[in-house]
Amino acid sequence: MNKHSSDGSRPFGTLLGTAPGGVASYSSDYDSADESEYPTRSSYRSYYDGIYMGYKWQCVEYARRWLYINKGYIFDDVSMAYEIFNLRKVREIHSKVLLPLNAFKNGSQRHPEPGCILIWEEGGEFEHTGHVAIITEVSPSGVRLAEQNMDFVPWPKGQNYSREIPAKIGKDGDFWLECSFDDATILGWLIQTDDDEHAEHIEQPHDSLFAIKATHATTNTHAFKPWLNIANADEAAYVEMMGGHLLTSVRDDFYNYYSVSDTAAERLESATDELHGLFMHATDYVLQHDDLLAQFGLPESVIPKIRQSWDNRLNQLITSRFDFSLSDKGLKVYEYNCDSASCYMETAKVQGKWAKYLGLKSGRDAGGQLFKELVNAWRSSDVTGMVHVLQDDDSEETYHALFMKAAIEAAGFPCQHVVGLSSLRWNVQGDIVDAEGNPLRWVWKTWAWETALDQIRGEVEADGKAHYEPTCQPGECPRLADVLLRKNVMVYEPLWTLIPSNKAILPVLWSLFPNHPFLLNTSFELSDELCQSGYVVKPIVGRCGANIRLVDANQNTLEDKGGVFADRTNIYQQLFPLPRLSDFYVQVSTFTAAGNYAGSGVRVDKSMIIDKDSDCMALRINDDEAFVGY
Repeated sequence: MNKHSSDGSRPFGTLLGTAPGGVASYSSDYDSADESEYPTRSSYRSYYDGIYMGYKWQCVEYARRWLYINKGYIFDDVSMAYEIFNLRKVREIHSKVLLPLNAFKNGSQRHPEPGCILIWEEGGEFEHTGHVAIITEVSPSGVRLAEQNMDFVPWPKGQNYSREIPAKIGKDGDFWLECSFDDATILGWLIQTDDDEHAEHIEQPHDSLFAIKATHATTNTHAFKPWLNIANADEAAYVEMMGGHLLTSVRDDFYNYYSVSDTAAERLESATDELHGLFMHATDYVLQHDDLLAQFGLPESVIPKIRQSWDNRLNQLITSRFDFSLSDKGLKVYEYNCDSASCYMETAKVQGKWAKYLGLKSGRDAGGQLFKELVNAWRSSDVTGMVHVLQDDDSEETYHALFMKAAIEAAGFPCQHVVGLSSLRWNVQGDIVDAEGNPLRWVWKTWAWETALDQIRGEVEADGKAHYEPTCQPGECPRLADVLLRKNVMVYEPLWTLIPSNKAILPVLWSLFPNHPFLLNTSFELSDELCQSGYVVKPIVGRCGANIRLVDANQNTLEDKGGVFADRTNIYQQLFPLPRLSDFYVQVSTFTAAGNYAGSGVRVDKSMIIDKDSDCMALRINDDEAFVGY
């Protein structure tokens, strides 16, 4: 938000005042922050009793801290302050019980009360974020507030509140608060109460709007004529890999696609944004607790580098993918692929061109904005020079690499495409350079970080060394670990993505946010509750569906896929099968760009487990009325 400063401003972190309950408010003047005291993004993260409150000294951080100290509960993480108005639960920290939270619009007949949460809309004075404060006193003529990030000046001497807002009561008992700024709007207040009279009710859509529908395109177009542009390198590589201008590996499936409603699409978007915040919170929590971090199976020598990556590059995420089960039974996330997600070209480009080729008029492309959002993510990144796109010698990785190269170049950065490592060399200055002598500084890779970690594990175990050492011999070819873990090489996606991409994050999430509507009960140990519901066994580090086993409530194995991860530690996740439509199990994947929702696609398989050979099909979004009419 815009910080409203005036004469008498105090430097960052200065005590401005203390509200009831002894809750201190501090200056959030970031321009005055001491870089030696706050050298990294992580150093701005605020904890109280070991519980994450938010960023120092933002308005959201203060509201969460005030509620925890005075009430013993907090609201879940949000991206923007105004989003708090849509929350309907708070979490009691020690019992982990969810308590009802009701919202009342400004002008409600349910008057605010001490301890309730006051919310401003985004816009004007509060730009894109909105604002939140705690109401500490209420009278017919106004309310008193406690807050942060409004200005940087101390509260008046002897005053235990930041400011007052005038109020008027209408003839029907409606309570109106007057905003101090002409260009800002007070949304209303939230009260932790069971009484929802006069509260804002979020109408719950009918379950049928969350079902996926299998659809068949009817067209007079002769299929299998060229429809992708092979003059574009990524499309040419895709056609070569697929063996033609195809969307699916089976020609008979060419006309098949799937549809969701506008309501379901909106739920997917909001769930993606919310879950990204939850996964980031859980990542930070893991990095604060060594006992949990030990569950992730990471080499000891890499952990300091992971912490450093998180501290320095917290927001440096280009793209990631959530995998969901979506049906009339609900929306549940299976996992978060932050490290080396796939299928973004199919979602961003191929499914849209397929629909145009067939002249499909119904609905809109679920991934139509993804490329544009990826370009924007690169533009907002820290990149300042040439980006090297690195891939293994694999046909599927080739079209992904070339697609991302196109996004990088569209963002305005020069880009070099490198297949394998054989063309790279150490130079005499200790840099890794490409065949033209350009040093690697910014890298986007298709390799999973685990590939480099396996190399490190093998070398450390073989030599009995405590730490991995780079080769660094002029003229020699570097190893993958040399490239990705080089101090002066900034890699996308960053090293810290090893944490949220690891399945060990899922039990942590469930412990932090039990019974969250988008999460599945997950544990490091097989519990009676999971046995009763049925469960899925997953290796904490796995790819492409390998070594996953599905077990029903009668302890019958439904699916069991082998693979190379049999020696990894497992987690146990509640069984929540994918919906089966037209002989296919259908998984919805949502993509992020810079941590925000950017598009959706589907993967399908006749098996219950989606793997590397599962097909992508097109996903279309229809307005609710048209969707119901299908």
